[in-house]
Amino acid sequence: MRADLIPALRPLLASAATALALSLMAPMPAMAQAPAAEDLRALIYYLDHDDQRAVQAEMRRLRAQFPRWTPPGDVNELRAMGATATASVDVAPIWARIERQDYLGARGLIDEARSRVPGWQPDAEMLRVLELNESQAAFDEAYARRDAAGAIAAARRVPALMRCDRINNAWRLAELYAGAGQNGNAVTTYRGVLSSCTRAGDVIPTLEKANDVASWDEMVQLFEVARQTAPANRTQLDPLEERLRAGRGGSAPRASTPRAPAATTSAAAPAPAATAPVVSAAPSVGGPAPSVPVPAGRLALRGDGRVGQTRALKEQGNWPACLAASANPRSIELLYERSWCAYNLDRTGEALAGFSATVQSGGGLGGNVPRDARFGMILSYLAMNMTEEAARLAAATNLTQEQRITAESSILDQRGVRSFHRRDYAQSIAYLNALEQLTGPLRRDLAMLRAYAYQNNDQPRQALAEFERLNNELSTDETRAALENARSSVAGG
Repeated sequence: MRADLIPALRPLLASAATALALSLMAPMPAMAQAPAAEDLRALIYYLDHDDQRAVQAEMRRLRAQFPRWTPPGDVNELRAMGATATASVDVAPIWARIERQDYLGARGLIDEARSRVPGWQPDAEMLRVLELNESQAAFDEAYARRDAAGAIAAARRVPALMRCDRINNAWRLAELYAGAGQNGNAVTTYRGVLSSCTRAGDVIPTLEKANDVASWDEMVQLFEVARQTAPANRTQLDPLEERLRAGRGGSAPRASTPRAPAATTSAAAPAPAATAPVVSAAPSVGGPAPSVPVPAGRLALRGDGRVGQTRALKEQGNWPACLAASANPRSIELLYERSWCAYNLDRTGEALAGFSATVQSGGGLGGNVPRDARFGMILSYLAMNMTEEAARLAAATNLTQEQRITAESSILDQRGVRSFHRRDYAQSIAYLNALEQLTGPLRRDLAMLRAYAYQNNDQPRQALAEFERLNNELSTDETRAALENARSSVAGG
């Protein structure tokens, strides 16, 4: 797979706007039963709503459940496969309620459908998404009330709230503990994160936050946990420990003996989510298994005979088999191919390490590999929300036009959202306007965000126009309330 692997597949799926969702098109070896119509409801809904992250996640779920299913190469054919079940119960209104966070309304429609169509049940994915979103909303409400007990209760109902991909929840919970004077529980929560999460973008801010509430002895222990969980981060952890220690008026102690390297993990399948043990009321945090540092300097440029098989599996989109076939790579060439499979299985830290090693030592592979490995690094940084690192690398790389649009659109998206949450509304508007110019109409969630930014930036007429447009497209409780508020602001101004 070239670095433009995913964008290159875009024409095959007209409803998909980005590359990441297009693993749908990859053929799989035939083995068991195919998904029933009900199993395809969520995927069809996500495709129709151009929710690329959800499409990718749903495809991974279907592949795991039906490993020998070959997805059709045409979206209309996929819709036809799901038509049988959707004829009896139209689930689109239920998904629409979930999308606009009307969870009581969604459950009401589910109950109504059950009573109207005997034997009908919502698919497991719908219930999972509904339960997760409900619990996230309960957690957010508890946090807004500064209610640690309520936040814990929400996390216990759905442990997925405390996974590494929702690390903000763990950070917020630790903040609630600290605010209540329970620094021990806060430190335990941070330890749970460090015991499970491996991305440097998660580990480093966790340690910095812990430094506000932990004693130095506790910080030393937390750094040891972080090093054991993700040895690849040590080059960043050592100077961080020194800096934090210096900030307390001392110098960081250095290890008297070198730490043993971590054993190489198997790549036969995506790393399972871990559950970190905790010793107090703080919930655990789950995340991917630690990735192993890549010894690029000891790898030959070429010579690993598994390259052909690995590349073929990668081109098929059979990411788990690709990782199995390329375990313990013995050449930079194989490591590069493997890195794309790791990236597509959300093993982003491993992918970033592999792409970085290719950039450093793989120039001799020639062709587009050096450029495409840098593009892989950019995508990995963006997946880790390391926006500025991605932007700096993109600016220094001669990307293809399609690669540049993919990178710049994600950078503008992340910057726009981040500026909004920093209450820099003018900057948020500027980023989102630039994104609209680059890619066309904004996603609905970003358009709503921009409308609120207009409102908070003393631009009530622009906000009103945007809310009116969005409400005309799809009227929801949120758009109606926002519209009423915007009209009042314009009338009062």
